[in-house]
Amino acid sequence: MKQGVQGSAGAGAPTSGPPRVPAQQRAADALDGYRERGTALPGVRGEHTHAERPVPGQRPVVQRSSVRGQILDALRTALVAGELKPGEVYSAPVLGDRFGVSATPVREAMQQLALEGAVEVVPNRGFRVVERGARELAELAEVRALIEVPVMLRLARTVPAERWAELRPLAEETARAAASGCPATYAESDRAFHRALLVLSGNGQLVRIAEDLHRRAQWPPVPLGRAGLLADAAEHTALLDALTARDLDVVAALVHEHFAGAV
Repeated sequence: MKQGVQGSAGAGAPTSGPPRVPAQQRAADALDGYRERGTALPGVRGEHTHAERPVPGQRPVVQRSSVRGQILDALRTALVAGELKPGEVYSAPVLGDRFGVSATPVREAMQQLALEGAVEVVPNRGFRVVERGARELAELAEVRALIEVPVMLRLARTVPAERWAELRPLAEETARAAASGCPATYAESDRAFHRALLVLSGNGQLVRIAEDLHRRAQWPPVPLGRAGLLADAAEHTALLDALTARDLDVVAALVHEHFAGAV
């Protein structure tokens, strides 16, 4: 037995007395002791070194990104609704008062809108809503068509009719949104319909790029009025009909026309 202890402890190790505890185990035991007593490790910078008990209860999770996301959605809606005017400068504190939040999430949301081309930073003042003329809107429509028309034609050749039938409720939703006469409500349903079309391509990058272009094309809002919104929504149903029938010429013509007068 004595030889076995020597073998486990190594040559020259003592053969009597309590067994030696490995250094790693001693360190682990000490760490457990600190945890049980609720004290911090000595010598650790930024931690308490006295016997302060931890505050009971679960630490709440602060979701700053959630607040910023809600403010971003609200600002996008205000842009499409025409509540934030092109050319006007808005400060983060004033907008924060409007939404009942601090200036920080508003500033973060506005910086995202600046990346999307909806606003531009004005140093020491805030953010100016961009002014887009007819030329820029026409360029956006052309880029959207260059991306989406080939995709729609490919989908028309490959997607079975029943898949297009599944998108009918979304087209009907755009018609209901148009009937409300609210540009912001219609803009949201319009994006949802086009997103569902492009998702069928299976190309996530395409969906994200197309949706970014779609958002850019939605402000400043085009003053179509309720009749114009209803006409725009009717083109969704017509497009589904052409896709179902695999009428490629009509599909291409409808997409071009839809983008030319898009909200």
